[in-house]
Amino acid sequence: MATKSPKSTATVSAPAALLTEEEILKMGEKDYMNEAQLAFFKARLQQLEKDLLRNADETTEHLRETVLVPDPADRATIEEEHSLELRTRDRERKLLRKVQQSIASIDGGEYGWCEETGEPIGVPRLLARPTASLSLEAQQRREMKQKLYGD
Repeated sequence: MATKSPKSTATVSAPAALLTEEEILKMGEKDYMNEAQLAFFKARLQQLEKDLLRNADETTEHLRETVLVPDPADRATIEEEHSLELRTRDRERKLLRKVQQSIASIDGGEYGWCEETGEPIGVPRLLARPTASLSLEAQQRREMKQKLYGD
């Protein structure tokens, strides 16, 4: 089992110091979740958090702009659009919670390590899903259990 690196400060003085995805992918195993990688993922998660919060604000404003229309078909269309928008925002609300948990795990020195096994999650997986808290193998085991035994 891999050992977790000591808690590092994931702050970078200037955004220009952030690495690119290509630079992170080229790094070796010994550089896993070093200060530069943590700063990269923290910046990515913070941007995602801002985007989700902005979308929530836009939805609130959009729903306040409700126009009363006399035609029942038009009213039904508007209500269906609102329903779809609210379902999308609900998914984003759940994602926002995961994003905030991931930012907290960076601050706590736990980011990038599987919650079940303690092994590295892996940079490619974190680039694809920055909120991942399980390694690919642990996630597959969890999904298999859910498939076999239900939720």
